[in-house]
Amino acid sequence: MSAHASSADRNPGTPEPGAQRAPRADARRNRDKIIEAARAAFTSATEPVALETVAKQAGVGIATLYRNFPTRDALVEAVFANELDQVAACATRLLEELPPPAALRAWMDRYIAFAATKHAMYRDPRTGPTAGRMPVIPTRERIVEAVETLLLAGARDGSLRADVTPDDLTTLLLGVSLAAVSGIRPEQTARHLDLVADGLRPARHA
Repeated sequence: MSAHASSADRNPGTPEPGAQRAPRADARRNRDKIIEAARAAFTSATEPVALETVAKQAGVGIATLYRNFPTRDALVEAVFANELDQVAACATRLLEELPPPAALRAWMDRYIAFAATKHAMYRDPRTGPTAGRMPVIPTRERIVEAVETLLLAGARDGSLRADVTPDDLTTLLLGVSLAAVSGIRPEQTARHLDLVADGLRPARHA
């Protein structure tokens, strides 16, 4: 008899190799869809978002949403953590695709999108700081690390000023993000970011 039993020889109750992986993959996809739907809903809504709305936009049932996120707080924390992970990680990815100045400018846009999501969650009275429920995550530290990665790359090849610190740029971007979420036009935000980016270029000597 072969050392490897055929499918016919297996106990009917024994799953095929790899069969256990499919539900986990499906569950992961559902979780990701819920997080993305919640991010989009939180960012675009002018009023508190019902979790039933998030489930519908994600294409899952409300039971699936609650199975992944038993409370609104758990969902908000997952959205916030996911956004922070993405904005922090994309600094390195952008540097693999673009020169440092272009990578930094593209990253600034991603940071503003992150700030908009964060602001939207703060605006919701059920999850904002007045409710005492915003997740405690080392946001500034992660942002400063991403900024440092971008600035160092530009300082090494001479395309960005070497005298600008990560804290300097993070503070400037915080100011731009506060203006952005206050309701100014997107083109104004883009202009502000362009001005910051231009200020990071090395001085040209005549």
